[in-house]
Amino acid sequence: MRICFVSKEKIPTFRLTEGEKSSDVYLFGFQGNEEISYTRELTGETEFFSAVARLSKACKGVVVCGCVTNIYGHKRKSAIVAENGKICGISDALYSVESRYACGASLRVYDTKAGRMGVIVDEDLYFPDTAKALATCGSDFIVCPFKGVLNGLPSVLLRAWAYTYGVPMVCCADGYTMIADQKGETVFASPQSSIVAELDLKKEYHLVETRRCGFYPSRSDET
Repeated sequence: MRICFVSKEKIPTFRLTEGEKSSDVYLFGFQGNEEISYTRELTGETEFFSAVARLSKACKGVVVCGCVTNIYGHKRKSAIVAENGKICGISDALYSVESRYACGASLRVYDTKAGRMGVIVDEDLYFPDTAKALATCGSDFIVCPFKGVLNGLPSVLLRAWAYTYGVPMVCCADGYTMIADQKGETVFASPQSSIVAELDLKKEYHLVETRRCGFYPSRSDET
């Protein structure tokens, strides 16, 4: 699978090069769109959602873009997902860490031509239950648009969750891109925008067992 990272350019001004046209997923950080007002979008004053949808049609791939959504002053960190010229959905961040942004709605796995794609929005990466839930729900890979990387913690967590939950983790922020595979290794990292990377999706299953005290299941064949 080919992933085109766009960590500097905005969606309205982004132009595909020949090397980027064959990508399966186009992942933008939060710089890709301005703050999006649902009210202004509905009245036609702005067309940010339409721009994302049009790009997905032009590039014939899945487009994921981080953004801030605004509903009557109620702001959330979000990610827009589009494919084949249509908006597939908008994922909001579940958590708000001492921030002026509000908490969001439920997690979601998107069925795309690139595979089943889980979406983690920004600081939700800090919480292991988000990656675990998306992996449990059958994600082939998980993408994370991140607003701003200030230290090395996101790279550590990307590798940790990829190893722990067996799903490749893909991140794009302003001037920061990274892929971690199921072995917990960094297989790609670059500050460059735009740049294309290859991700080898491997579905390998291993038996993991545990012992515990108690936990007596009721069985219908027991007398």
